[in-house]
Amino acid sequence: MRFAPRRRKRVPAPAPTPQPQMTVSKYLPFLDELTSTSMWRMATRLPRLIGLALGWAWRADRWDTAATIGLNLAAGVFTAVGLFAVTGVLEPLFTGGPTPERVQAALPSLALVAAAYAARALLQAGAGWAQARLRPQVERRTELHLFDLTSRIRLEAFDDSAFNDTMYRARDRGQFEVSRVITSAVDVLTGLVSIVAAAGVLAVLHPVLLPLLVLTVVPDGWAAARAARMRYERIRELTTGRRRKWALGDMLASRDSAAELRAFTMRGFLIDEYTRISDIERAAMLTVARRQTTTRLVGEAAGGVATAATFAALGALLVTGAMPLAVAGTAVFAIRTAQASLATLLFSLSTTYESGLYFSDFLEFSRQAGGRLPPAPDTEPPGALVEVRARGVVFAYPGEQAPALDGVDVDIRRGEVVALVGENGSGKSTLARLLAGLYTPQAGAIRWNGADTAGMDPDALRGRIGLINQEYAQWPLSAARNVAMSAAADDARLGAAARLSGADEVVAELVHGWDTVLDKRFVNGADLSGGQWQRIASARGLYRDADLLIADEPTAALDARAEKRLFESLHAHAQGRTVLLITHRLASVRMADRIYVLDKGRVVEHGDHARLMACGGLYAELFRMQADAYTHTGAAPAEPPEAVVAEPPRR
Repeated sequence: MRFAPRRRKRVPAPAPTPQPQMTVSKYLPFLDELTSTSMWRMATRLPRLIGLALGWAWRADRWDTAATIGLNLAAGVFTAVGLFAVTGVLEPLFTGGPTPERVQAALPSLALVAAAYAARALLQAGAGWAQARLRPQVERRTELHLFDLTSRIRLEAFDDSAFNDTMYRARDRGQFEVSRVITSAVDVLTGLVSIVAAAGVLAVLHPVLLPLLVLTVVPDGWAAARAARMRYERIRELTTGRRRKWALGDMLASRDSAAELRAFTMRGFLIDEYTRISDIERAAMLTVARRQTTTRLVGEAAGGVATAATFAALGALLVTGAMPLAVAGTAVFAIRTAQASLATLLFSLSTTYESGLYFSDFLEFSRQAGGRLPPAPDTEPPGALVEVRARGVVFAYPGEQAPALDGVDVDIRRGEVVALVGENGSGKSTLARLLAGLYTPQAGAIRWNGADTAGMDPDALRGRIGLINQEYAQWPLSAARNVAMSAAADDARLGAAARLSGADEVVAELVHGWDTVLDKRFVNGADLSGGQWQRIASARGLYRDADLLIADEPTAALDARAEKRLFESLHAHAQGRTVLLITHRLASVRMADRIYVLDKGRVVEHGDHARLMACGGLYAELFRMQADAYTHTGAAPAEPPEAVVAEPPRR
């Protein structure tokens, strides 16, 4: 072998290919009707959103909900009582006569004002306590509802980019806005009570003051609502970029990616990509801030003009003698009180509007997720396996034109070992997921004992299937729970599954045995290698006493000795049982009753090992290629060769 000269000039490594530039509009082709509608139509929809939010609160805790609403409304009533009592205080003070007599005449009304505001303070304190109790209960209920949906929707939904955006918006903020909608709505109701009282006082004093008062605050309310809508629409447009930034940030701070991030010096590239997306988001939000400021300035200017007109009208009434000084004093107090109440009301309306927009994201996700749930079962639960037949099965992943499977026929009978082989991307793992009840075919049917699995209860079907998956999860739970999963942890079954998979050797090395948490991020947690995790995942599939065991690349991370042991266990487990084996190790499928060869989503040949070798088709070609790989290394294998690499996940 010749080596390059020692002083050969180094060629710099090519920079990572830059990702396509991310623009705001690229990641949102449309805004739904909610954000494109007019402000007036949105205002008319607020009652419905408030009603839906109150429904969530009522289901979370009806007593705290009732207390929140009732006590706040009562506080508003006492605000009105206090305001009316102020009139009784000011009128005696502005009339003629000795000062002591005027003060004495005002004392009863003054006591009523003090009592009213004290009662209001107590009621507001009680309402605050009820709201503080209600908020975590509502958030708990909405969060559990969200996870209930995410854990039941069809698996294909997680391959849909648009649905992932919707789910991100619901999780990011939408689910937490329900309680805020309720709080703001209660503030709106309380403010309305105070305004009605102030407006009643002004209407009695002089009818011209009331419309002028409304004009002083409406511009501010319009500006606040419009500014909230600007922010929401831009955040919605940035959803995919924010989701991608979150994923990049997780890679920069996750233990799972920490080793490769350092080994492949990805730190600079990831930070640059994160910064680039952050810069786009920052520029977009700065633009929003500028537009919001302009909008608010316009609203405040219009409100200032209206306020000046209101006090000018009040002055004119005084100059012309149309209003006595005492009444004018009451009017000033009522105007200031009403302005404060109107400002609070419109702020609460703006807050309710903004929270309603985010809450609508949660409602949108719930609606979309509801449409992606499996249909209600319309056939009997699956019985003990006799035969599984797939006929004309077609399946395409969301957003992809070419189907992953196109007209596939497969038969699996009780007691058989059936193998799926083929090159990368041929559709083996996709077919395995369909047979496991994880995906639903878009055409054709999979029948369990003659009944279409699409009409069965998914959990009942999956309860009869054991799965050794190539994409296994590393649950941050105890070793026992990682094997038993949702089933009861039985010591005898744990031991049997561990012996068959080789996981017994892994558990024996753990300090706390089966009780050890398999995650180093937690106290006394253990860190497993890839091969050790694969043994745990294999034990997971073997633990379930299933009619059908599906083993999808079960030895990809195992060493030769562990691999040999697992395949021997699978062969022993297959005695009298039904096994579907997906593997590149062609030496391990020779004993299969039937082998299906897939190519580009189609079954191109099937039969046992001898028949397929005799046909000289794709199976024979792949088998001989593996044999040649061993022969060219000078090694003479004692048995037909096994593949040197495992198939990565299709997606």
